Amino acid sequence: MVTKEPSNGNVSRKRALLCPNCRRLVSADEPQCPYCGLPTPGARWKHAILTRGLNSEKRLIQTIITANVLMYLISLIMTRGGLRLSANPMFFLSPDSRGLLLLGATGTIPIDRLHHWWSLISASYLHGGILHIVFNMLALRQISPLIIHEYGTHRMFVIYTLSGVGGFLLSYLAGVGSTIGASAAVCGLIGSAIYYGKRRGGNYGQAIYRQVGGWALGIALFGVIVPGINNWAHGGGMATGILLSFAMGYNERQPVAFSHRLLAGVCMAATGGTLLWAIFTALFYRL
Repeated sequence: MVTKEPSNGNVSRKRALLCPNCRRLVSADEPQCPYCGLPTPGARWKHAILTRGLNSEKRLIQTIITANVLMYLISLIMTRGGLRLSANPMFFLSPDSRGLLLLGATGTIPIDRLHHWWSLISASYLHGGILHIVFNMLALRQISPLIIHEYGTHRMFVIYTLSGVGGFLLSYLAGVGSTIGASAAVCGLIGSAIYYGKRRGGNYGQAIYRQVGGWALGIALFGVIVPGINNWAHGGGMATGILLSFAMGYNERQPVAFSHRLLAGVCMAATGGTLLWAIFTALFYRL
């Protein structure tokens, strides 16, 4: 018996792994995680869905930005007549409307005429010019670390993805013909920060509420002053972010649950699949 105990210990150590939900060390043979209750924590598909690409703050932000930049470059390549070097900075290096439509611009025209409901996802990764994408990516880099810190990477990506969908859906219902940009999704992150600051309270919560509330007011004023801004998408994205934050909670009140991780995996798969489909169909019609 004494000689077998080290062997059993070695076997158990070899089978030990981190639970994909709570990230605590468990046995791969456990029918249920003793810490968070996740069934079969050793299942490979759960690790594939719940851990890859969504456990690193830096990797997640870089992945989102990279996807936006790649879609922007592809839209420029597909622009007829070459690059548009306008003297107006708002239209400098801007892709044409046909290329954006093929790659997944959303609105009543793509949805009603072409039945491109998937464009509610793809439109968040398309931009109309160099300033458009630079401003949106800078805003994303500024707000996303706060949301990841208070909500975690999984809930942050759910909020980002579904806020874009919610903002563009409201925009569609309001009759906007064609629209693009990551600002609806970014506004969703702003909405989640507003909810967190107001719900948490205290000096820290109030400081966040006042600062991010100022950003929201600035976005609203910018949308009134500057023509061509899709205020419906901004407002819808912000409202969706608030609702999702209320439903899922934040770290101090609700630990990240298996459902949050699963939903984040679904959002990532849907986003990746939609962008690949958009590129494939755009190239097909282009050729």
